[in-house]
Amino acid sequence: MQLTEQEQIKLNQVRLDDSWKNSLAEFLLSPKMDELRSFLNTERQADKVIYPPGSQIFNALNTTPLHQVRAVILGQDPYHGPDQAHGLSFSVQRGLALPPSLRNIFHELQTDLGVPPSRHGDLSQWAQQGVLLLNSVLTVEAGQPTSHQKRGWEEFTDTVIDVLNEQREHIVFILWGAYAQRKGQRINQNRHLVLKAAHPSPLAANRGGFFGCKVFSKTNHYLKQNGIEPIDWQLDA
Repeated sequence: MQLTEQEQIKLNQVRLDDSWKNSLAEFLLSPKMDELRSFLNTERQADKVIYPPGSQIFNALNTTPLHQVRAVILGQDPYHGPDQAHGLSFSVQRGLALPPSLRNIFHELQTDLGVPPSRHGDLSQWAQQGVLLLNSVLTVEAGQPTSHQKRGWEEFTDTVIDVLNEQREHIVFILWGAYAQRKGQRINQNRHLVLKAAHPSPLAANRGGFFGCKVFSKTNHYLKQNGIEPIDWQLDA
């Protein structure tokens, strides 16, 4: 799209990797994004604590540029506890206790590929290898789960998925739970692989459908089939 000088200045102010910024420009310059910014500014002016910090809101997109995406793990919204969220779905910063969902993810990874569970929950190494750890909603108020839903983030991340769907091929979309699976209905399964399973949260996982889903080995098998380097799921100590 052809941008005016004013639009280019506005776009340059967004702290987002250029590969994504260029592909998402239309949405980033839209009234919907303006409304979302206004909402976040109002929340901050009301002294509400928002997670993750502003510099990490786009962490998933900044860590995994568009042309490097090999797989997507779609979450719902960020963790709402102190210091947990850092912009990557299911990931927590080092030094914090592992959330139950992440413990179950590590358990499945060990069962599937024999990878021993990590002692920390920072999944940045996955993101650096091309696993886009994308939440549907990118911010949350402290202690208030789902508090920033239906404020515009869903449309933004739908646009992210559309960009991947249309501009790339042979991406593995890992959709855990009904929420992610509904959001993934827009994915062209002739161009990409969609893997579905129950959500890894204890309530859902223990009812069946998550343990034994083997998404990690299936992801690597598909990537190798299409001449793409597989993911090393082992995290360092």
